[in-house]
Amino acid sequence: MRDITINRRQGHWILAKMGKKVLRPGGKELTLKLIKNLEINTNDDVVEFAPGLGVTASLALKDSPKTYTGIELNEEAASILRKTFIGKDLKIIKGNATNSTLNDNSYSKVYGEAILTMQNDLKKKEIIKEANRILKKGGLYGIHELALQPDTISDEKKSEIQKELAKAIKVNARPLTINEWTDLLEKEGFEIVKTETSPMHLLEPKRMIDDEGFFRMLKIVFNILTHPNERKRILAMRQVFRKNKIYLKAISIVVKKK
Repeated sequence: MRDITINRRQGHWILAKMGKKVLRPGGKELTLKLIKNLEINTNDDVVEFAPGLGVTASLALKDSPKTYTGIELNEEAASILRKTFIGKDLKIIKGNATNSTLNDNSYSKVYGEAILTMQNDLKKKEIIKEANRILKKGGLYGIHELALQPDTISDEKKSEIQKELAKAIKVNARPLTINEWTDLLEKEGFEIVKTETSPMHLLEPKRMIDDEGFFRMLKIVFNILTHPNERKRILAMRQVFRKNKIYLKAISIVVKKK
């Protein structure tokens, strides 16, 4: 029964169970660039879609925004976040990024990481529309996602990569090319401010050391080595990432509401 559960669990939860905290496609490096490009300050009301383990929330809160609101669908994660982030100006709401229940035109900064990639085209648009709805005019929206390259990649190769990713991480991942990501955001009423990219090296040793630190990386490796079922899943994920490394890239885009 446990083997069946492990085989069905989404890849990011397997990695989290092994102790990995940084689960974004471009690692901590690209997340830091995203936060920097959002230019969060003490006047900002910030919303994060799907904060997960709260790693990026901790980075955003270092800039002392006026308020922070996390919209988290997973009740287990939401409960942990409420215990971690305590304060009258910090809120964790159990909800969906397509329907946050927040007021129109009320927030100055909104961001989400590794959430749009996992959605179909319709859901991607719904989440982006929700960010636009709750943002004030001139507010910034930031994303950190998985991208495909080059922009001329064939539909056949896209489909092949999507199927391999879905099989490995147990999520119907649908990454877009860089042009497709920017076009999608522009069509929903945003103006591109800044685009950053980095290699998709989530499970490579150097990236893991940079993301987690050397000693934590050793602990993660030990956990993987002593959990054979989880190890099998993680090695399968890394194999797919390596096989398609020339086609995969991490991307961060910050846009402004017109």
